[in-house]
Amino acid sequence: MQIVNFLVENGPWSWIVAGLVLLALELVLPGGFLLWMGIAGILTGLITLFQPLAWPVQWLVFGVLSLVSILLWVRFTRNRATQTDRPLLNERTEHFIGREVVLDHPIVDGFGRLTIGDTTWRVRGPDLPAGQRVRIVGAEGPVLRIEPV
Repeated sequence: MQIVNFLVENGPWSWIVAGLVLLALELVLPGGFLLWMGIAGILTGLITLFQPLAWPVQWLVFGVLSLVSILLWVRFTRNRATQTDRPLLNERTEHFIGREVVLDHPIVDGFGRLTIGDTTWRVRGPDLPAGQRVRIVGAEGPVLRIEPV
């Protein structure tokens, strides 16, 4: 009962402390949502510091601020493109598109093999003999699509 009386007497400050605790928890449990709930708790504390509100209204303000800030954060981060200096890092086949190479093995029935560097790739294209110069025009998973040059 003493805790409830303490929270009632120090309502705005308890919201601010709760917001700071949520911000500290964000450091331990990263994920983003505790950050926005902590900010909502601090804002609720500041609002109730200057404009006293009943407890149900304080919880409503906290809930609305939390939901709105989390939804805005999710919308902003989902629409943002990831910037990187290596856009094709995990797309090895995309590096080869446009490259011209010589077939090591013939293509029979539309499929064959091609060695680029130290890796042998499966290729798809028209039937061609070994030694034919080809251009890589696309990729379907690990299979390179080629056409004669």
